[in-house]
Amino acid sequence: MAYYGKCIETVIKLLDQFKPKKDSPEQFLEAAATSLQTLSPQEQAFIMEVLSGCLEYRKLLTIVVDAFYVRDGRLCLWADYSLFEVICYLATFQLEELGFQLFCSIVKSQPVHKVCKFLGFLFNPLNLGSWIKDEWSLIYETTHVKEQWIDPLMRWQPEVQELINQLQGALTNQPPLPKTKAKVTEPKEFNLTAPRPRAIPVPEPVPVVAKTRPVPGSTYRPPKEQRLLETTKRYNRRKAEELLLRASVEEMRCARPRPRGEPPVEDSKKKLRLRFPPRILQAPKLTFYRPNDDSPVKLNTAAILREGALYQRQVERELQRVDELMDGAGDLSEFLKWQRKMQAKDLEEQLATGECRRLQGKLSHEEAILARQQVVQQKKQKADQKKEETAELMQQCAERRLQEERSMKELVEQVMETQKNIKVAQTKLLKGRRQMVQEVIEESRELLQRSAEAAKEEQRRRRELISQLRALETQPTRKGKLVDLTQIPGYGLEGEMSVVELRERLALLKETQRCKEQEKRDQIIQGKRAKSQALHNTVAQISLRRAAMGTSAALRWEEETAQSAAAGAPSRDERVLELQRRIREKAAERRGREALLHVPAPRAASPKQQAQLEAQRRLELEQSRERRLRALHRGGSARGPARCLRAV
Repeated sequence: MAYYGKCIETVIKLLDQFKPKKDSPEQFLEAAATSLQTLSPQEQAFIMEVLSGCLEYRKLLTIVVDAFYVRDGRLCLWADYSLFEVICYLATFQLEELGFQLFCSIVKSQPVHKVCKFLGFLFNPLNLGSWIKDEWSLIYETTHVKEQWIDPLMRWQPEVQELINQLQGALTNQPPLPKTKAKVTEPKEFNLTAPRPRAIPVPEPVPVVAKTRPVPGSTYRPPKEQRLLETTKRYNRRKAEELLLRASVEEMRCARPRPRGEPPVEDSKKKLRLRFPPRILQAPKLTFYRPNDDSPVKLNTAAILREGALYQRQVERELQRVDELMDGAGDLSEFLKWQRKMQAKDLEEQLATGECRRLQGKLSHEEAILARQQVVQQKKQKADQKKEETAELMQQCAERRLQEERSMKELVEQVMETQKNIKVAQTKLLKGRRQMVQEVIEESRELLQRSAEAAKEEQRRRRELISQLRALETQPTRKGKLVDLTQIPGYGLEGEMSVVELRERLALLKETQRCKEQEKRDQIIQGKRAKSQALHNTVAQISLRRAAMGTSAALRWEEETAQSAAAGAPSRDERVLELQRRIREKAAERRGREALLHVPAPRAASPKQQAQLEAQRRLELEQSRERRLRALHRGGSARGPARCLRAV
């Protein structure tokens, strides 16, 4: 049994070394035969026969062993793959030749539980008659497979099943291995020193909690400063509105006719009435100042030349336009008229949108007031809850402090008794320390005296050295050198001269340079005179053109004022009306909440004042519209330069 077991182990090792992708079976068998020369001839023959058979029928054996690992041998190790191949080869191809007894001895020499599981899988009639037969038939002929391999295995199946049952029974009847009792560890005590008793700490003084102040009543009331600020803002706003209204009323007062001899009256305390808006009186025709031709124009040269060039370009442009009109070109008057109309329409739309924005801001202000009132109410509820919680906590803290004070008093009494002996030792220690301190002070005094004497000696020595050095420095020394300015140095250079000669030559050069500068200055003055004469001529032309432009501007302004007076008041927009309605609803809702909460409104106004404010805003809006229309008509007209040029 041991003999065949060793042979099977040798075959398994050789099969593990075989690599089908690299090694060829013939060479591997030759190498195995050379390595087995130390064994007996019978062992060599058995090993070589089994090894060659496993290599020859490797495909058939691989099919069975792979299926075993997939189905019944999932828990088996892959290291036993060669063992299962050898058992499969012996059972399939060598069972009749070896005999059943020898086969049983070979099986018993291997691990019993592994071999039993594999033999049960191999000799299963269902496996032999179904998939094993089909898989082997793909490699060899079906009749050969059935007659030579499947039928013999089916004949040996009952005997092999008895062998499997016998081996399994031996496994179950095998007595378990006796368990050895482990030694129990015996603990030993540690050799530790006894700890010293701890000293009782000195208790800390119990802090005295100061009484909390009650919440002041001004916490939930608006401060006086806020009310003063609101009144000041209201007063300043009213004053600014009055000034604005006065400025808008007296805007064109300078153009009104006034009888001769009547001085201008300024009434600063005049009360403005907002109920009756002032009428804009029609101003008389304006008289413009006509400059005298003899008066000089106070302009710099660049401005004069620039304005002259501008007028020249305007003249050329106007002449070109006249030529184009004569040739049949169109006029821009209709387009300009349509443009002014569209600009006026856009201006009305802009004013309407501005009013909408103002009303939207007012609406958001009302909504913010409502939200603020709601937040105040919520905060008040939270504050009440917080007060109740703090009162409960304060009561609990007071009870806890009383208990702690009692326990601390008892502990202090115990500690005071133990500290009586400590005070005596402390007094002795203090006396010894005081004596040591006095000795150290005396030694330090002696050292300081010695160091002071050494410093004085060093200072005296330094003074002597300084006095000697100063005496050496005060000795007289001769400095300076006599120089003759008329003497030539005599270095042997060309053009060598004395200092006096050099000064004379420099004076001559300066004189010639001064003469040249005077000539150049005269030339510059003559050029300036010619240039100023040309500028005077240009200024005269500019004055004439300005007078013409003034008259044309006066005519144009009269036309624009007539057109603006004929224009009607702008119509009200639907968006503005809708926003005003919403504002009234929000204001009514806010007043209702204020009445419930008893909270004063931040900016309350009487109906009379509100009506006055609305009338004032409407008046300001109309006046601003009129001013914008005038500015638009004044800037949109493009026929002014042409009229000026015609007048010239």
